[in-house]
Amino acid sequence: ASVIIKRYIDLGNPLNVTALNAIGTRYLCLLNETELKVIDSNSLKLASLNPSNCSEHTKEILYAKAKSAFSDQRRSPAYYQLIEPYLGGAPAADLKALSKDNVNMNISTFMKLRRDSLMSLTPLEVEGLLGMYVGDLNKWQKTSPIREWVQRQKQSELDKLHVGLTGGTQEGYINLVTPKFQSPSSASLGTVAMTFHLLPALLISFLMMWVFS
Repeated sequence: ASVIIKRYIDLGNPLNVTALNAIGTRYLCLLNETELKVIDSNSLKLASLNPSNCSEHTKEILYAKAKSAFSDQRRSPAYYQLIEPYLGGAPAADLKALSKDNVNMNISTFMKLRRDSLMSLTPLEVEGLLGMYVGDLNKWQKTSPIREWVQRQKQSELDKLHVGLTGGTQEGYINLVTPKFQSPSSASLGTVAMTFHLLPALLISFLMMWVFS
């Protein structure tokens, strides 16, 4: 499939709606960076694709194209449904903005977000994204990446979600005391220096006693 797609593009054919639908979600992840950049952003409006199982880099490229394609719908209630398949490549700033729109993101979409983007979200922002599905965090709190996200949050902030999340950091901190070693006094340093100074003479005396014994 990868060879056929490459040959198709090399012959000068466009990755338009017809081509994208032919490639479909099944082979979308085979496209390399050069091929992905050939895709016309407007073609994504009519193509039926879902890159959620592709590499992070592929999802980032497709998200940027989808965001451009649907930019005229940004203030429309339909925007989230249009952009949702591509959110796995969304940066944190875009997710934070989306959290203010009451989009009711389902937990499966949430768990496929870019890891660095997800980890930067606050509990309040996550609540804004998940909306009616925020309770699902409790069901999946022992599963990555939700487990790691929970561990980064203050427990007091997690408690404000009222969904029973545990494992966040507690208030305060642990003061780890590093043992300090007393520096040698000048007297002890002098003793050590004198010992090393006399060592050759002591060795010679020992050898002479051994030879003449």
